[in-house]
Amino acid sequence: MADATNPLKSIDQVAYSALAAAKGWIITWFNQAVKLAIDVVVATKVACVYSDMTFTTKTVGAIDLELYLNEETPSTLVAGKFYFGSTKTNLINAVAATVTAGDKVALVAEDCSAFLTAGVKAYVQFRPDAADGCEGADSGIYNFYAA
Repeated sequence: MADATNPLKSIDQVAYSALAAAKGWIITWFNQAVKLAIDVVVATKVACVYSDMTFTTKTVGAIDLELYLNEETPSTLVAGKFYFGSTKTNLINAVAATVTAGDKVALVAEDCSAFLTAGVKAYVQFRPDAADGCEGADSGIYNFYAA
């Protein structure tokens, strides 16, 4: 499931650590990613580890971001949403993602001004939709400051 073009980076390590903390688990970022992948496989779904979340625009009225897929079986993920919130445990604002099969999930010029405030720290996590082949294979929880 490794991706030489978009490998796991420090931003992903922080995101998987944040996910573990939000769940109340005292484990490393790596163990969190592995546990999530194993849990998904046990549930007879396809594991996916996400990497290299990149924001090209952080303006509240036009968020652009990409998150790369490292699927156990490529092109399994077909639908999901990015969940935004003001804390790691309050990710309640869902925005449908654009999925490029076998490559990435993204938002393009998405207006998030209804729930993001410029200059305020925000959190975001990608989650596959219910009944998706990768259901349960959530990303880590990333953070950023909206402009």
